[in-house]
Amino acid sequence: MRFAVWGDPIEHSKSPQLHEAAYRALGLDWQYDRRQVAAAGFGDALAGLDDTWRGLSLTMPLKEQGYLAAVTRDRHAELTGAVNTLLLGDAPTGFNTDVGGIIDALAEQEITRPRSVRILGAGATAASALVAASEIGGADIDIRARRPERSAPLVELGSRLGIRVTANTFDAPATPVDLTIATLPSGTVLDESVSEELATHGGALFDVAYAPWPSALGAVWTAAPVISGLGMLLHQALRQVRVFLHGDPAVELPEEQRVLAAMRDAL
Repeated sequence: MRFAVWGDPIEHSKSPQLHEAAYRALGLDWQYDRRQVAAAGFGDALAGLDDTWRGLSLTMPLKEQGYLAAVTRDRHAELTGAVNTLLLGDAPTGFNTDVGGIIDALAEQEITRPRSVRILGAGATAASALVAASEIGGADIDIRARRPERSAPLVELGSRLGIRVTANTFDAPATPVDLTIATLPSGTVLDESVSEELATHGGALFDVAYAPWPSALGAVWTAAPVISGLGMLLHQALRQVRVFLHGDPAVELPEEQRVLAAMRDAL
């Protein structure tokens, strides 16, 4: 069985070491590689795979392409319009394990029922963060983006989920929230006054970035805890292994805690 993570860029990806650790712990003779694939080349690359290929992990900028390639999709993929996991075959199935990865990473830090959440950024990961927040009780969501008009799909998604979502610029006055989820690209640096305002009223910080760490935002955050994206990376990968083995991200692996420990050690 062959698997790989595709994206552009891809050299930084920790997915191979995570998946290889899981396969060793499970006693599976599976091969997992990485490949640089641009959005424009995704279709040809997918068509070139033979029957030895079982699945793909997809990172930026391929999550929309993965969504379009899937014949069927799980609920999280349908809600977010993003697929980060493709189970291959005659009719590829798409999954979004980022949503569950966020929920599991927060649960490890005993963050399970935030009522008010602020999400920084308006891209594909922000959609996953929004769905994750709604599933753990978030009912009032504040989206911050440089161009608030980009948040319109997230506001509409909030309506579908039955929660209140508002969109603002980064420098709009910040009211206190229980949790802030930063989905900004690694290396993003906000203006000092903006960072201080968000940190003062931001509750716990979950930053999907993990390199470099602490992130610029995490370095100035005044509340606790401050959580890096390594937890999300770990748990979304665990759910991908579930998909590749069982075809279902909710079905646990044999001796899953031992597998999870091996993956954590590989980070």
